[in-house]
Amino acid sequence: MGRFGRSWELIKLCWGVLQQDKELVVFPVVSGIAVVIVTASFIVPGVFSGYWASLTGDNGNIPASMWVLVVLFYLVEYLVIIFFNAALVSAAIVRLKGGDPTLGDGLRGAWNHIGAILGWAAISATVGLILQALRERGGIGAAIVAGLGGMAWNVITFLVIPVLVVEDVNPIEGIERSASLLKGTWGEQIIGNAGFGLIFGLIGAAISVVGVALGELVINSGATSAGVAIIVVTVLAILVVSMISATLRGIYSAALYQYAVGGDSGVIGQDALAGAFRPKSTRSPFVR
Repeated sequence: MGRFGRSWELIKLCWGVLQQDKELVVFPVVSGIAVVIVTASFIVPGVFSGYWASLTGDNGNIPASMWVLVVLFYLVEYLVIIFFNAALVSAAIVRLKGGDPTLGDGLRGAWNHIGAILGWAAISATVGLILQALRERGGIGAAIVAGLGGMAWNVITFLVIPVLVVEDVNPIEGIERSASLLKGTWGEQIIGNAGFGLIFGLIGAAISVVGVALGELVINSGATSAGVAIIVVTVLAILVVSMISATLRGIYSAALYQYAVGGDSGVIGQDALAGAFRPKSTRSPFVR
C-alpha cells in the first residue's frame, strides 16, 4: 500500500504538469490514429488483392513475403509509437525546465533525432518479435522466459527515449545510458510505472464493466439505440483513459530522467521522485 500511495502521489504531480499543458495529450492521440492508419495500410490492400486468402495454401507454410511484411509492419508501428513518444517527452522536458512548450517544440525535438529514433525502433521491433515468437511457439517455459525478459527489457530501457532526445547519442549508447541511470540511482525495482499500470488498469476495467453492463441492460429493455450509444461512449471513455495514461507516463519518464541527471526535475519535486523507487540495500540509493 505504501508503494501504491507513492505512485498515486506521482500521478497527481504528473497530472499537475498535464494541467499546465493539456495539449501534451495530443501526442498519444495522433500516435494512436497513426497506428490505426498504418495497420489498415497493411491489412486492407492484402484483403482486396486476395493476398491473405492465398496464405491458406502451401500446406500451412508461411511464405518469405509474409515474414517480410510482418517485420516491416513491426518496424513501422514501433517507429510511429516511439516518434510521438519522443515528441511528448521532448515537450515535457521543456515544461519541466520551466518553459512553455508547443506541439511544434515536441515534434521538432523528435525529428532532430530521427536517426536515433529509427535505430531504436528497429531494436525494439526486433526484441518485440523475438519475445512474441517465444510466447507463441516456445511452450509454457519459453512463455515465462519471454515474460520475465520483457519485464527486464522494459526496466533497462525505461529512460532510453529521454536519453536519445536530450543527449544526442545512438540507440546502443542510449540503452547503456538508461541502464546506468536506473542502476546507479534507484536500483532495479520501479514502483511508479507499475502504479500507473495498476491504477489506470483498474479505472479502465471499472468503466468497461459498468458501461457494458448498463448498455446490455438498456438494450434488453428494448431501447437498442440508447444501449448501443452507451457502449460507444464506454469505448470512447476507455480510449480517453488510455490516452491520459500514456501522456502521464511520458511526463513521468521525462521527470525521472531530469531527476537522474540533475537531482531535481523542476516542477516535480525530487522527494516525490525519489520515493518512487526502493533501494537495493540499506545504503542510500542516491550515493554513488
